Amino acid sequence: MRKPISTSVHGIIDYMTAGMLVTLPRVMGWSRNVTRLLDMAGASAAGYSVFTKYEMGVVKALPMKAHLTMDAMSGAALIGAAAIMDDEDDDVRMTVAGIGLFEIAASLLTRTETTLLTRMKNDESSRSASQMPRGDLSQQSMPVLPERSLKRGVSAGRQSKGTRRKSDESSMSADRMPVGDLSKQSMPVLPEQRLAAGTEAGR
Repeated sequence: MRKPISTSVHGIIDYMTAGMLVTLPRVMGWSRNVTRLLDMAGASAAGYSVFTKYEMGVVKALPMKAHLTMDAMSGAALIGAAAIMDDEDDDVRMTVAGIGLFEIAASLLTRTETTLLTRMKNDESSRSASQMPRGDLSQQSMPVLPERSLKRGVSAGRQSKGTRRKSDESSMSADRMPVGDLSKQSMPVLPEQRLAAGTEAGR
């Protein structure tokens, strides 16, 4: 099944999440510990997004699979931090845990191939299909059904039986032919014999 989030959309989500992680604790007036935690998460997300090989990357050195793995690890770290922050309010802890779950879900629902790479593969497959000879394509696209193969076998068997019957009839007719007639047909009259026969008739 094809995943719904493309790499380009995931890149937009990365930078938006990084900005939200930095601004959210300051807007909500959360404690210094939570603010530092989310600042570190936002900075790390923006940092490895810049080095990722996708549409929103700048350096393009980090593979997309590694990027998604780091997203999932960051989300798990936020969930673990929310679980151990006993001195914080419940709404703060739930928000931090929700952000972690969002990062894990985004990493699981994102494709690992960029849109450009997918287009290149589709173009190559279409070119190979267009360059294929029509005869080979017809043979590959039109397989012989079992019913057709069975009909061909039956027709071939009938033809072989008919050939055998004709050969048997010809052999039987040859056996029934008189010996004299056979000798007459098989022994044509030569010109010398005709000349001798004409001489005897003149005498």
